[in-house]
Amino acid sequence: MNGDESPARARINAETAKIAWRELQRFFAQGNAVAVAPELDLVEVALQMSADNRDQVEIWMQNGRIGPVSDAQALEWLEANALVWSVVVRPWVLVQPVLQDKDAVEEELH
Repeated sequence: MNGDESPARARINAETAKIAWRELQRFFAQGNAVAVAPELDLVEVALQMSADNRDQVEIWMQNGRIGPVSDAQALEWLEANALVWSVVVRPWVLVQPVLQDKDAVEEELH
């Protein structure tokens, strides 16, 4: 933990994990899966939601950066057997696609 990392941020970071989307289907079916845009920091979004920072959360929602996982996105992830980053902020499960590191992919190919 670096000097400017709060205990809450460290806790949330420790609870973040990669998981197969198919393992989160029940949360999606209950309407509790929240998609987080790839350009956002998943830990920061979870931190703001857990702190009930409604102003920031509403800005992200209005900008389409967070919101319920759509049926189309859920199906795409299911068919692709996708991995997502996830973290629980009760009652929600925040999910973000795992982006491939271009350098790592190229390294695997050679």
